Amino acid sequence: MGEVRSLLRHIPKVDEVLMDEHLFLFFKDTPRSVIVDSVREKLDSIREDILEGRITEISGKDELIADIVSSIVEKKKKVLRRVINATGVVLHTNLGRAELSKEAARAVAEVADSYSTLEYDLKRGQRGSRQDIVEAAVKKVTGAEAAMVVNNNAAATMIVLASMARGREVVVSRGELVEIGGSFRIPDVMSESGAFLKEVGTTNKTKASDYENAYNEETTAAFMKVHTSNYRIVGFTEDVSLTDMVELGKKFHVPVIYDMGNGLMTDLHRFGVNEPTVKDAVAAGPDVILFSGDKLLGGPQAGIIIGSKKYIDMMKKHPLARAFRVDKMTLAALETTFYQYQDEEKAMKDIPVLRMISATEEELSQKADRLMALLEASAPGFSYEKESCLDQVGGGSAPTNYLKGCAVAIFKEGVPAEKMERLLRKAEIPVIARINHDRVLIDVRTVNEDEFDEVVSAVGYVLRTISNKEGEV
Repeated sequence: MGEVRSLLRHIPKVDEVLMDEHLFLFFKDTPRSVIVDSVREKLDSIREDILEGRITEISGKDELIADIVSSIVEKKKKVLRRVINATGVVLHTNLGRAELSKEAARAVAEVADSYSTLEYDLKRGQRGSRQDIVEAAVKKVTGAEAAMVVNNNAAATMIVLASMARGREVVVSRGELVEIGGSFRIPDVMSESGAFLKEVGTTNKTKASDYENAYNEETTAAFMKVHTSNYRIVGFTEDVSLTDMVELGKKFHVPVIYDMGNGLMTDLHRFGVNEPTVKDAVAAGPDVILFSGDKLLGGPQAGIIIGSKKYIDMMKKHPLARAFRVDKMTLAALETTFYQYQDEEKAMKDIPVLRMISATEEELSQKADRLMALLEASAPGFSYEKESCLDQVGGGSAPTNYLKGCAVAIFKEGVPAEKMERLLRKAEIPVIARINHDRVLIDVRTVNEDEFDEVVSAVGYVLRTISNKEGEV
């Protein structure tokens, strides 16, 4: 017992440890509470180990400080942090979906730390509307009569139905009652809006006559078509085209709502993406169209509503408009993104989502060669091979379309790929990769060239960690 008391007396005091120069440097950019808590936690851990008989001597000061420094560094890491997407999934929902263009990111930074014209009209010197910031740009690119923006496409669905159909029926095909990410279902959103869902047709077949038979002059508020962007029904199927739906709407004097989801502005059929475009949808003539900003549009998370000014004005005045409104940073990114679409050829190069999707097999192969050369030079302890693979658009878009891609496979005899993949996630800039046939794949479609050095650094970290463990053994 005397030995235990002696050890406890030798535990340094918090104030003494805080005077160490290695910790003192942290006070410049780290909250004092984070440093103090890390010191106390370490000292409490030592005290508990002594009382439980797990240690019979206190480690040296250098080891003590090293453990505390490691704890502080770990606490300073933010939960929301940057990673490198090496999965080949362009719109990776878990990794933040669309990567903004450099111009859009700069626009966000410009308004983030300063005052802005969010709701101020410089010409008139008085209050303005935040909706005006992007409406002109959206109208110019899409050809729509009016536009507004809310915080995501689920919110867009809610406000469209609440303003156009509350207390009345909206006719929708059973085959289009989709569930989107996070278990949010279109029928549930419709129910919360106050509109009543009237299902027609069957899962695989819906005809124009189904909508006609469902129409009731007293209760029908709208016909709604939902683009099934995250799944496909194939085989013995039939649906009503948007053009035919618009004709039905005219026949019965009922507005047509089109939830297209993906927000694609540019025809990507030549790159293997068979999705409808917003411009095609506008040309078909529905009264209201809604889509996401952070899918194939390549902008920030947002729900964009375009169409007849009569209906858009109703939504702008609806109480939900304030609840669902977007902030200055979203508007800055969205305004810049739509501005870039005014030059479609340039947009294909500057908007990351479009650039990644349109990358050719030859370009990706050469890109993989460049990355592999860097890896072989910097981390020769691993084996590397260039490997063909299939990439995905992701983000609930183009579910049946795969893109021919290229990856650098990393492997080492005796080292499980699962261990390498896990260690890549622990690097200073985490690299999110995938595994195929016990090899880690760094898919170059979604890795920018200016991230190559960080990928190399992460792989070097993995190699050092594995080598150190093997040395200990």
